[in-house]
Amino acid sequence: MGTLIPEETLAMIGQRLSEPVTGTITSRDAQRFALAAGDRNPLYFDEAAARAAGYRTTLVPPVLLAWSLNPPRPLDDLRADGLYRGEGKRVTLNVKRVMFGGEEWEFLEPVFAGDTITSETRLKSLEEKSGGSGPFVLQMTETTYTNQDGAVVARAVGRSIAR
Repeated sequence: MGTLIPEETLAMIGQRLSEPVTGTITSRDAQRFALAAGDRNPLYFDEAAARAAGYRTTLVPPVLLAWSLNPPRPLDDLRADGLYRGEGKRVTLNVKRVMFGGEEWEFLEPVFAGDTITSETRLKSLEEKSGGSGPFVLQMTETTYTNQDGAVVARAVGRSIAR
């Protein structure tokens, strides 16, 4: 063990993988997303209903955070597997391929239409393991979403399996 993760890559644990991304989520974007997802929750569409429920304005569907801050990118940026090429620091491993291994979300505070959100992704961990097909690396990243008031509204932990 220990041959799949170079020392310089281990030193990246805890570091930011790219520059923070900031964007304002409009009510129009939130409502279009909710409609596309088939979610007609009145808290996304009706300001009076949102206020009656104790919110300052309409809410944003929580999963929209994953997409709202991604800028439009050309098809040339797609990899063969249909995912976009990563930007920012490259996590170099002695492997042939990397696969998506899942994602866990923790929603901490409501996000409102008009909020300005900043996301920041860090390399959380790298762990070499042994499986039925041989050694592999479990890579975890953590993306933190913070609103304009400095409140962390959500966290996403992503997993990749590299072999």
